[in-house]
Amino acid sequence: MSLNKLTKVKKNGKKRVGRGYGSGKGGHTSGRGAKGQKARSKPGLLFMGTKMRKSLIKRLPMQRGKDKFRSKKRKLIIVNLKYLNLLADGTTVDIQSLIKNNLVSKEAEKIGVKILGEGKLEKKLIVRLPVSKGARKKIEKLGGKVEAVLKKEVIKKEVLKKSKTLSKTKKVKVKKTTKVKVNKEKETKPKKAKKKKA
Repeated sequence: MSLNKLTKVKKNGKKRVGRGYGSGKGGHTSGRGAKGQKARSKPGLLFMGTKMRKSLIKRLPMQRGKDKFRSKKRKLIIVNLKYLNLLADGTTVDIQSLIKNNLVSKEAEKIGVKILGEGKLEKKLIVRLPVSKGARKKIEKLGGKVEAVLKKEVIKKEVLKKSKTLSKTKKVKVKKTTKVKVNKEKETKPKKAKKKKA
């Protein structure tokens, strides 16, 4: 193997635009086709015209301060298992029972509560709230139960399904009776005997 046997690699340099007519793309418009605004790049995604008073940016609310980039969704209130030891043995854990025992504020009814598995659980409980995997294992070890909590949307769908099935069972389709045409036989009258001429 020697240097003269190596294949040559072509390296075309980057074409410089606007360096005169001899450069290939130079002179008047340098391959853009027009001057000014038409020679520039595309407009921004949010640009909706200069005469649009209600563009997307102007329709959005003006947000100030340190919270302007923070999401506006409310996060669930978290309650760990170690705090559930304050409840009596065999109680059903839901939002109302947590509010009564001052473990959660009244805002929990609007926002919602989730139970996580931090700490030791020492009591048998029936939980009717969303629960993490670790918390579920600890509750079921002591003989407790985690009952599934359905959202309002799911409950509405189930109620609608039941109402539809009931309406279908009530409505019994009656078959239309087809009228049978009876061909009435024409009454044949006896022919009169012709009188013979004398």
